[in-house]
Amino acid sequence: MNIHITSFTRKRASHKRIQETYLFHDFHSPALEEADFQSKPMVLLVGQYSTGKTTFIRYLLEQDFPGMRIGPEPTTDGFIAVMYNENEGIVPGNALVVDPKKPFRKLNAFGNAFLNRFICSQMPNQVLQSISIIDTPGILSGEKQRISRGYDFSEVLRWFGERVDRIILLFDAHKLDISDEFSEAIKAFRGQDDKIRVVLNKADQVDTQQMMRVYGALMWSLGKVINTPEVVRVYLGSFWAKPLQNAENRRLFEAETQDLFRDIQSLPRNAALRKLNDLVKRARLAKVHAYIISYLKKEMPSLFGKEKKKEELIAHLPEIYQILEREYHISPGDFPKVTKMQEQLQHYDFSKFPSFKVKLIESVDKMLSTKISSLMNMIREEESKQPPQMVMGGAFEDSSDGPFNHGYGEGISAGADTEDWIVSRDKHRYDEIFYTLMPINGKVTGINAKKEMMNSRLPNTVLGKIWKLADCDKDGMLDDEEFALAQHLIKVKLEGFELPTELPNHLVPPSHRKNPTADILYNNQED
Repeated sequence: MNIHITSFTRKRASHKRIQETYLFHDFHSPALEEADFQSKPMVLLVGQYSTGKTTFIRYLLEQDFPGMRIGPEPTTDGFIAVMYNENEGIVPGNALVVDPKKPFRKLNAFGNAFLNRFICSQMPNQVLQSISIIDTPGILSGEKQRISRGYDFSEVLRWFGERVDRIILLFDAHKLDISDEFSEAIKAFRGQDDKIRVVLNKADQVDTQQMMRVYGALMWSLGKVINTPEVVRVYLGSFWAKPLQNAENRRLFEAETQDLFRDIQSLPRNAALRKLNDLVKRARLAKVHAYIISYLKKEMPSLFGKEKKKEELIAHLPEIYQILEREYHISPGDFPKVTKMQEQLQHYDFSKFPSFKVKLIESVDKMLSTKISSLMNMIREEESKQPPQMVMGGAFEDSSDGPFNHGYGEGISAGADTEDWIVSRDKHRYDEIFYTLMPINGKVTGINAKKEMMNSRLPNTVLGKIWKLADCDKDGMLDDEEFALAQHLIKVKLEGFELPTELPNHLVPPSHRKNPTADILYNNQED
């Protein structure tokens, strides 16, 4: 990882000059520091009050953390950065933003009103050795809540959104309405769509029919706020260590939980590439910003009418965007938000803006076209030499060796830990069908077996895979055991489970096994 940090710093210097020259940090986010590249991957939790954000963190860590408060009312009234440290304790916001080893120094710009509601909760926990988690205040509806915060909540979220690796929006199955402030909070993550995941928590409190309606309503609500053509990924479940109130969707919840865990576990592995991606995004935005500032400078009169021209340029900023878009072949998505840019430009003297500097733009282009690709290859080469990094401990603790592993004893895994051949339990029924297919020398032909297998209405591609798995001796025919196995695999597939690429040992028919002891056990059972 040290190679990554050194390389990032070198590449960052090549476009830092363009940011400083064209006042990029004044208009957009502050400059990146060493701690931004050295910090662990961060997960940001955002949601309305009582959706289970703090409980979700407790569920992942499997222990309480300093400063934690849980209740049905709005309890978390500030931002809590939950991070690893050998000594358990709390670091106040004002002390946190002067620590050069923490990636929060630039939050100082939001003032005491924010810093008094920002703490770092430190504790020795295995999960936190790989990631840090940011808990946020529960969002309420109403103008009063927004005003009483004393700081710009959306801007703070935007700051975090640019620096974290994953943004998780939590919803309660009974609280799907997106308030005005929550809507503004989600819009603050504009340009970070690839980081956003949605969790529908407390889904065990509704039955299957209600959950379908809740899911549809949630997608409809999100569609109005997140303006992307792709459907955002939604994970369903109940993320706390208590019994499910409605267990009919237990398998679904387990599968969704495993998917979410895999997504979070992959963050350390992809952290370097994510930082590189953010660096590229920032460089592209800085380049576009330079075009805008230098254009405004060029259009200003040298002596009289400066104020009038400034107002005219601000009013026609959308048209200026279009001119620059055509002239420099810039994607519309690379431009900053028009309304925000117009507000910020009101406070500047355009005549003092720097003029267009070709060499600065060329240095950024060179970095984007050549140096970034070489750095990406360097990252991949270094990572290939190291064991894959994953989040471990807490709720991520591997349970694949025990009976509570997801899918254990179900589908293709059923019968793996029993002495008898699981197919034999239904073989008497399969034998009745087998003998109606006119077997020759104890085997049915592929044509006759196909007719029966087609009754399952499974696609030919699936039935072809089942045939390959069941035809153990590869003679193009099926004996009674192979036919029973094919019927068992069809049943597994119809129940919604996946088929294996190779037949597991416990499903191999006894007469086709290399171990003679298995045949003896099977024959005794038949007798």
